Amino acid sequence: MTNLNRNTVNRIYNEIRRKIFDYQLKMSPIQPEKEEFEVDESYFGPRRVKGKRGRGAGSKIIVFGLYKRDGKVYTEIVSDCKSATLSRIIRGRADIDSVIYSDGWRGYDGLVDLGFEKHRACVRDILG
Repeated sequence: MTNLNRNTVNRIYNEIRRKIFDYQLKMSPIQPEKEEFEVDESYFGPRRVKGKRGRGAGSKIIVFGLYKRDGKVYTEIVSDCKSATLSRIIRGRADIDSVIYSDGWRGYDGLVDLGFEKHRACVRDILG
């Protein structure tokens, strides 16, 4: 309809969203925290290994990611998703005063005990 490339439309749309976000920040009485991070883990590898089920089935590789809300991303291949492993990486990359957003995975449960008082666990709605 507009004879514009899809990438051009997406770029313009994202720029409009960014301008709206910046405007909302200026108008908000509450300013954002010092640093904000999103953390998550993901499994990469074959789709399904016969006879193996669940997290890390077969030869899947676990990759942990830490996304800083200014656009920087840190990823690391990890051997497991235990709390000690993930906490070690987060402690090394995020300041103790940072806000950490995570999903409901139990590996992030100990972050408050480590001093990350601003840990926000966003539990996903699995039904919708």
